[in-house]
Amino acid sequence: MMEVIRDWGLPIKAECGGACACATCHVWVAEEWVDKLVPPTDEETEMLDGAFSVDDRRSRLSCQLLMTPELDGLVVELAPESLTDIVDSTAATGTSG
Repeated sequence: MMEVIRDWGLPIKAECGGACACATCHVWVAEEWVDKLVPPTDEETEMLDGAFSVDDRRSRLSCQLLMTPELDGLVVELAPESLTDIVDSTAATGTSG
């Protein structure tokens, strides 16, 4: 999921590049998708312990969400601490002007 977010040019920090070594790709998963995901590993849960605005049910690290055909349409929201400092309106919405 982190790579999809980057590919769309959305303003995600993702400082460790997907190594599950930080929480700067923290997202909130839409409620209707939570039970369709593989549960977080202990390593992911530990990283989320250091994140801000964690929702015990919906918070995940986008680098740990592996996209599959079953997850087509997955909806996530970037947690505030995962946003880069520079956000423009087209990047924030995923639209192209």
